[in-house]
Amino acid sequence: MTKIERASVGTRPRDPPSHLLSTAAGSVTFENVSIEFKAAGVLAVSDTSLYVAPGEFVSIVGPSGCGKTTLLNLAAGLLPPEVSSGTVLVGGKPPERGNRDIAYMLARDALCPWRTALGNAELGAEIRGVAVETRRARALDLLEKVSLKGFENAYPKALSQGMRQRVALARTFGLDSPILLMDEPFGALDAQTKLQLEDVLLNLWQRERRTIVFITHDLSEAVSMSDRVIVMSARPGRIIADVPINLGRPRSVRALQKDPAYHELYAHVWTKLEEGLAQ
Repeated sequence: MTKIERASVGTRPRDPPSHLLSTAAGSVTFENVSIEFKAAGVLAVSDTSLYVAPGEFVSIVGPSGCGKTTLLNLAAGLLPPEVSSGTVLVGGKPPERGNRDIAYMLARDALCPWRTALGNAELGAEIRGVAVETRRARALDLLEKVSLKGFENAYPKALSQGMRQRVALARTFGLDSPILLMDEPFGALDAQTKLQLEDVLLNLWQRERRTIVFITHDLSEAVSMSDRVIVMSARPGRIIADVPINLGRPRSVRALQKDPAYHELYAHVWTKLEEGLAQ
């Protein structure tokens, strides 16, 4: 397996389990994975191994083009099998397109302009055939949790970008999938809105403890929310550090800004990222 450097800051993270244990429901396993797009002559990811345990919140950071999103797409079954080598297991099974164990939140909200906030929030569950009463009650509860109570009947054009992302977050959590893949969901937001939505996401995750694999370029975001931060090198991407984040839970992203331990961890992750850029 790829050598993973353990951080000198914080507690030692969970060791990758044996191959049999990696089949646990809600887990994500990459074992000696390489991803190559031969037609373009691009080796995107090289010999990468990573285990995400059920209920963990793991962020992946690294320079643009290092294969972060490519790993998510592989786990979601969106890449053809021939582009990758190694072993990938999602809840103990090989990746497949349309896997109900996965909910995938993209950087853009991708709301349907002809549906209201409520209609968008319940869309995923509707597609999966959940009964109207059940999915609507769930969507209404989540819209309230993301501070959109009173906007249920508003259309996307009447919502700010931050509000649209709240709807997308409600839609993602509205699915009963044990694994959430999140690709820079707050990357296009202003700093204040981003902090607000990071706290909203933490509150939802702390309530339900689903597995989250979170892609971001924002080191502050990664450190403040995660159980572990994975640092990747420049392309071809490989893991150069696995940093445990031993900050207490429940957390508040805004409150952590005054915590010296948070700043120490941030500096450590930044150092590792700089090392990756130099390789």
